[in-house]
Amino acid sequence: MKRYHAIKPTDCFRSWSILWQAFSRRSFGPAIRDWANSDGLTWLHLLKTVTAGLLALGIAMLLDLSQPRIAMTTVFVLMQPFSGMVLAKSFYRILGTAVGAVAAIVLGALFVQQPELYMLGMIGWVSACIAAAVRYRHFRWYGFVLAGYTAALIGIPNVTEPDALFLAALTRAAEVAVGIICSSAVSALIVPQRSSLALRHALQIRYANFMVFAAQVLGCGIERGQFERRFADIVDEIVGFEATRSFAAFEDPAMRSRRQHLGRLNGEFMDACTRLHALHQLLKRLRANGSTPTLAAIRPYFDELSTLLAPRLETTLEGGVAARLRLFQAALPRRVRETRRPLEPVLAESLADFDTAAELLYRFVDEWIRYSETYASLARRKPVGSQRDFSRYVSRTNSFVVAFAFIRSAVAMAILGWFWIATDWPSGGFAVIGTALACALTSTSPNATKMALQMAVGAMFATMTGYLFTCYVYPNIDGFPLLCISLAPVLALGAFIATRKHAAGYGIGFSVFFCLLAGPDNVVTFVPDLLINNGIALTVSMLAAAIVFAVVFPADMPWLIERIMGDLRGQAVSACKGELRGLSQRFQSGTHDLTSQLRMLLSRRSRRRRDALRWMLATLEAGRAAIDLRNETAYAAYAHALHPRWRSAIERTCDDLAQLFERPDTRAAERALISVRSATWIAQDILQTVHADRDRRHDLQRILSCLHFIRTALLDKDAPFNAR
Repeated sequence: MKRYHAIKPTDCFRSWSILWQAFSRRSFGPAIRDWANSDGLTWLHLLKTVTAGLLALGIAMLLDLSQPRIAMTTVFVLMQPFSGMVLAKSFYRILGTAVGAVAAIVLGALFVQQPELYMLGMIGWVSACIAAAVRYRHFRWYGFVLAGYTAALIGIPNVTEPDALFLAALTRAAEVAVGIICSSAVSALIVPQRSSLALRHALQIRYANFMVFAAQVLGCGIERGQFERRFADIVDEIVGFEATRSFAAFEDPAMRSRRQHLGRLNGEFMDACTRLHALHQLLKRLRANGSTPTLAAIRPYFDELSTLLAPRLETTLEGGVAARLRLFQAALPRRVRETRRPLEPVLAESLADFDTAAELLYRFVDEWIRYSETYASLARRKPVGSQRDFSRYVSRTNSFVVAFAFIRSAVAMAILGWFWIATDWPSGGFAVIGTALACALTSTSPNATKMALQMAVGAMFATMTGYLFTCYVYPNIDGFPLLCISLAPVLALGAFIATRKHAAGYGIGFSVFFCLLAGPDNVVTFVPDLLINNGIALTVSMLAAAIVFAVVFPADMPWLIERIMGDLRGQAVSACKGELRGLSQRFQSGTHDLTSQLRMLLSRRSRRRRDALRWMLATLEAGRAAIDLRNETAYAAYAHALHPRWRSAIERTCDDLAQLFERPDTRAAERALISVRSATWIAQDILQTVHADRDRRHDLQRILSCLHFIRTALLDKDAPFNAR
C-alpha cells in the first residue's frame, strides 16, 4: 500500500525557485550578458558621470568655494568610461592646471592693467600650449591643453582686477582639484571598468582576427580594395593600442612593469603585418605577370600555411599555433630545395620569383612565431625567451602641422580678443574663453569645423536650458537632494549625447556649458540677462572658431597634406639611410603614426585618403625590403673583399631608392631600377664565387631575394610612384 506524504509549502517554493532559475539562465542570461557588455556599459558610464558631477558640486559647496559649478564642469570634461583614462587625465590635468595658474599670475604681474599686452601674452601662451598638445599627443595632449585653457579661465575674467588674480588662481585650482578627486574616486571605486582588461581583450581579438585575415590572404586570396580597407583598420588598431597602453599603465602596476613587453608585442605585430603585405604583393604580381608555373610550385606551401593559421579548438594561449608553425618552419628549407631542384632546368628565368616567394614566406613565419610567443608569454605572465631589443614607439608630427595649430589658434583668439577690447563687450571675456576652449578641444579632431559647430549648437541649447533652470527650477526647490534630482536628468542627457560617436560635440557643448553658465553656486544669482549674454558670447565664439577652421585654416589644405605625405615617404628614406640599430621599430611606428594622422584629416571614401594609404603600403614594402637588404649586407661583410664594386652598388641602390621616395617621378624610378639590376648582377657574380660554401651561398641568396623583391616593387604598375 502506497503512502502519500503531504507537500510542504517550502518544497513548492524551492521547486518553483529551481524552475525559475533554470528558465532565467536559458532565456534571460545571454540577453542580460549582451546588454551588460553593450548598452549596459553606457548606462553605467552615465550613472558614474552624474554621480561624480553631483558629488563634486556638493563637496565644493560644503567647502564654501566661490564657484562650485567649476568643480562640476571639471567632472564632465574629465570623465571617461575606463578608470585608467580618468587617472591618466587627472594626472596630466593636475600638472596642466598648476602650470596654467602660474602662467595666469605671471602674465597678470607683467601686464598690470594693460589689456592689449595682456591679451597678446595670453594668446601666445594658449596657442603655444595647443601647438605642444598637437606635437605630444595621447594624454600628454590633455596636460598642455589644460595649461593653456586654465590660464585663460583664471586670467581673463580678472585682467582688470590684478589684486584678485592670485586669490582667483588659488580658488580655481581648489575647485578643479575637487572635480579631479571626485571623478577619479567614482571611476575607480564604483564598478571600475579596467582599461587593462579592455587592453587584454583587444589583444585577444586582434590576434584571432589577424590569424583569419592572414589565412584568407595566403589561401583563397583577397582583392586589392578589401585588403587595403582591412590594412587601414590594422593601422588604427596599432596606433590605438599605444594610446590604450599609455593610460592602462596608470591603473595597473603589472601593465606599467610590462611596458617594454607590450611595446615589443606591438612592434612584432607591425613586422608580421608588413611581411603579410609583402607576400600579398608578390602573389598579386605573379598572377598579373602570368607566372603560372611559379605559382603552381609555391602554392602548396601557402595553402598549407593558411590551413595552419586557421582557427583550431585549442586555445592560442597554449602556444598551439606557434608550435605548429615551428614544425612547418623547420621543414620548409629542405622541402623548398626539393621543390626547386626539378624546376632549375625548366624555369631558369623564374627561379628568382620562386626563391623570393620562399624567402618571404620563411620571414613571415619567423615573425609570426615571434609574435605568437610574445603574446603567449604575456598572457601567462612569463618572461620572453629571447631578448630582442625593441625601441619604444615613436610618434611623428610634422613641424608645419604644429605651426599650423599655433597660428590657427592665435588668429581665432585674436579676432575675438580684438572685438572684446574694441567694443568693451561685457561678455567678451567669455567669448575669448570659449574660443580658447574650442581651439583646444578640436586641436586633434578629425573635423575641427564640424566639432566646433556641434559645440556651438550644444552651447545654444545649454543657454536655453540654463535660462529655464535659473528662472523656474532653482527658485522653486530647497535643499541639496532636490537640487540633485533636478539636475540629474539634464546632466545625464548631455553625457549620453557625448558618448555618441557622430554627435559627441553636441553633448560636450551642452554638458560643459550648462555647468559653466547655469551651474549652481553657494550664492545663486538670479540674473537671466547675464546668463543669456554669456551664452550668446560662447555660441558666437564657437561659430567664429568654426568659420576660421573652415575658411581661413582648413585642416585638409593640399599643401599641409602634401607635407605630411612627404614625411610619410621620408620614412622610406630613413629606412635606406638611417642608423640600423632600432631602425625597424622607428620605421614601423613612424609610418603607421603618420598614416593614422592622414586618415584623420582626410574625408572618408575620398581619393586622397586612398592615395595616402597606398603610399603607406608602398613605403612599408620598399622600406622593409631596404632594411632587410642593409641587414643582410652588413651580415655578409666578407662580400666587400670579393668584388670591388659591391659596396658602392648596394649604397647606390639605397640612395636611388631613397631619392625615388623623396622626389617621386619616372626618371627616379628608372634610376632606382637600374641600380637594383646592377647590384643584382654583382650579387650573382659573388654567388658563383662562394657557391661551394653553404652558409655564404645562403647569405647571397637572401640578398638576391631582397633585391628581386625591390625590383618587382619598382615594376609594379599599381605602385603610386608609377601612377604619378
